[in-house]
Amino acid sequence: METNETGIKLKKVLWPTDFSSSAKKALPYITSLTMQYGAEIHVLYVIEDMAHHESWYGEFDRTHIEKLMQWSNKSAEKRLDQICGKYLEGCPLYIKHIAVGDPAQEILKLIDKEKIDVVVMASHGEKGIFRFGSVTEKVLKNSSVPVTTIPVDVEKTGDS
Repeated sequence: METNETGIKLKKVLWPTDFSSSAKKALPYITSLTMQYGAEIHVLYVIEDMAHHESWYGEFDRTHIEKLMQWSNKSAEKRLDQICGKYLEGCPLYIKHIAVGDPAQEILKLIDKEKIDVVVMASHGEKGIFRFGSVTEKVLKNSSVPVTTIPVDVEKTGDS
């Protein structure tokens, strides 16, 4: 861990991603911060918990939901490996996290659990139709650490 001219120390940086092109806009900031401070990058992907949804197109039994969740987890692990290998290779240390639940709540839990120093995230994610997403807003309003939001132009992302 290093200290820059301002005396700020950063050990751990959190980058929540939904694998969208919007989330990738934060990568230059993530890599710059980690190179400057030698900080760990914590990469978080949150899987939506399907068991808490109302039934749609009929009922699914618990084993079917468990299979869907297992597939989602394997898919998330593969995508995290790809992103970390492709974009974070030059960074000193990155740690991958996969959680199940509400994205904002899981981000806030990980901040406390891992003692994160700063969060860097896009202003909106994959489903963003506004310039500022609901997950980002919840994290900003409830985070115990600084949150840097990277502005993303909705019309240029192709995610909405």
